[in-house]
Amino acid sequence: MNHAVLLLSSPDRRGITATVTNFIYEHNGNIVHADQHIDEQSNTFFMRVEWSLDGFKLGKQDIGKKFRPIAAKFKMRWDLSFSDQRPRVAIFVSRHLHCLHDLLYRHADGQLNCEIPLIISNHPGARPVAEHYGIAFHEILITKGNKRGQEKKEMELLKKNGIDLLVLARYHQIFTEPFVTAFEHRIVNIHHSFLPAFAGKNPYLQAFKKGVKIIGATSHFVTPALDEGPIIEQDTVRVSHRDSLDDLVRKGEDLEKVVLSRAVRLALEKKILSYGNKTVIFD
Repeated sequence: MNHAVLLLSSPDRRGITATVTNFIYEHNGNIVHADQHIDEQSNTFFMRVEWSLDGFKLGKQDIGKKFRPIAAKFKMRWDLSFSDQRPRVAIFVSRHLHCLHDLLYRHADGQLNCEIPLIISNHPGARPVAEHYGIAFHEILITKGNKRGQEKKEMELLKKNGIDLLVLARYHQIFTEPFVTAFEHRIVNIHHSFLPAFAGKNPYLQAFKKGVKIIGATSHFVTPALDEGPIIEQDTVRVSHRDSLDDLVRKGEDLEKVVLSRAVRLALEKKILSYGNKTVIFD
């Protein structure tokens, strides 16, 4: 595909949709997908529009320049991307490798349109997985005393590799606020519960002791406030008194894989707009 994707948000007012679509029409563009939403509480307009560049009169380098006056008129926050630009993704992982295996399989199978040049971990266990897929592996041990220094090394690696998106595939470390701020709305995490619920360690043991009937998983953007970032995707599965603790872990890990892969795909396809502490997810 040779498509452009425009994501935008602005204070709601008359004429936004007409102006944006007319801009595409005037330059001989063919819209292949368009979606919009209005948040009435905040009076905010959201839009995702995708159009074919075949026959489009503007070159890629000129589209943004020509669109800026429209963006200024409507006080838009906007992002322009192109389907042939494959985002570069870094995966962070600790000891639990099920989400890593799943993401790398989906990537190898062509389900995730991106490049994955490196995997970073605070444990050595993922090295054979990275080597199997031919991806550079970096083991960076994190302690209370060396966190800032090690994060500096990570930042250098991410910059060197031109990373666009970070995926935490069960990475059991908390980033400092400067690190999170540097990648605002570009760090996707998977949380092993249906937030908000069972905070802290051993969530499946807590759920097992409580006798819950539903367990879940949540993918969200990372913010300085732990596990409180904008939610991207969630899902649940029913459990019963017949399920053992191992059953809960197995079912929960299956959910984590599915929910994280959905969230990553949404991010890669530019279908997420964040505002406040919420998201608009375009289908």
